[in-house]
Order: sequence, then C-alpha cells, then structure tokens
Amino acid sequence: MDSVFTRIIKGELPGQFVWNDDHCVVITTIQPIRPGHVLVIPKQQVDHWDDLPDELAAHLMVVAKKVARAIKKAFPCTRVGMTIAGLEVPHTHLHLLPIDDMRDFDFSRAAFAQAEELAAVAASIRAAL
Repeated sequence: MDSVFTRIIKGELPGQFVWNDDHCVVITTIQPIRPGHVLVIPKQQVDHWDDLPDELAAHLMVVAKKVARAIKKAFPCTRVGMTIAGLEVPHTHLHLLPIDDMRDFDFSRAAFAQAEELAAVAASIRAAL
C-alpha cells in the first residue's frame, strides 16, 4: 500500500514541493513546529531509514545539506537541525527544522498550517536555493 508520501509524490495528494529530483523530494510538513520545517523524502518507499540503499541515503544527506543552507537564508536561525523519527508515516523521511534552542525540537508544538502558509514557506526556501 502506498504511503501518504508516495501519494503526494505521485500527485494524488497535494504537497508543497521545495525540491524534486529523480531520487527524492523535499516538501513542507502540514504540521510544522515552526516556519521552515520541511521533510526530505526518498521516492523509493522504504519504511526504516537504516534499510535505505547506501547511495540513496547519501543522496538524501546531500540534498538535506543544500536545503538546510536555503532554510538558513529564508528563516534566520542558529542552526538547521535534522531528525529521523519514523513513527508517524511508514516511509523514511528526514525532518529539517530551523532551530535556535533544543526546545525547538519539541514535536508537541507542531500544529497544522494553512495551505497558503505552506506555499509561502516553500516559495521562500526555493528562492533561497
């Protein structure tokens, strides 16, 4: 069964794309902790990140680095943190999040955002790429 991310990648569900190449996409999350929170997702549906083929895992990191630099430009912050939780969707995804403090990783602060807000965030990051 296709994950929600696979359905977004296929265009069956809406998504705000920041990056799209042959191997992965970067989209805004519908429940950001703060503006600039995005997900790096392989197009290949792999549940556990440690089951990713090595080349794909390396590609995700390279893309994450490029997008993190753009996030810093678009949403000034001390750092862009990254985490792989993997519990909410059975499809590997890396969270990239502008942070100024460890409390910025508090997923209990995530809240649904309006489509217009997500589109603006994606546009800001794309412009910074």
